[in-house]
Amino acid sequence: MHQQLLVFAGSTRQKSFNRQLAQATAAIAREAGAQVTLLELSDFDIPLYNADLEAQGTPADVLRLKQILWEHPGWIICSPEYNGSYTALLKNTIDWASSPVKGHTDWQDGTRSFRGKVVGMLSASPGALGGLRSQNHLAPLLTNLECWLAPQVFALGQAGSAFNDQGALVQPAHRDRVRAVVDQVLWAAERLHPAAA
Repeated sequence: MHQQLLVFAGSTRQKSFNRQLAQATAAIAREAGAQVTLLELSDFDIPLYNADLEAQGTPADVLRLKQILWEHPGWIICSPEYNGSYTALLKNTIDWASSPVKGHTDWQDGTRSFRGKVVGMLSASPGALGGLRSQNHLAPLLTNLECWLAPQVFALGQAGSAFNDQGALVQPAHRDRVRAVVDQVLWAAERLHPAAA
């Protein structure tokens, strides 16, 4: 199995638990045999979405992001929870990435980067629920963009004590839960996108 898997967190904060979870997930997925791209949203210069700004030309980093999303049949999104929902950063990223580019051969179809992608949802937070409510809000957004959602999800509670100094998950049970989501995404992506395997 050499399925292409994209892993990213909806945060750019330096000590973000969800960025830590994304890094730990990438390592677990590589152990599972996947070819993993660990994406950092801070590497992209993407402004706040504005249709007037877009009319002047879609930013180059948005086009780069669209291409990366399109190239990976399976994704893992680690979604922080702000006020019971996903972050403005994640929503803004998705809004730009799903916006059609008029006259562009590849990207005039706004949902091209999303349609048929298999997405696994993870989250982490210091609280007991582990950011689960952000997943509940993110799910219909992804479904609306024609993504396939893995039924397996994992919300990591008490995240402040969940990682060791190397950034790995301390508890085997947590690693197993992440691996279950990874395995399901890889399994489904291989069947929906056999040519990419």
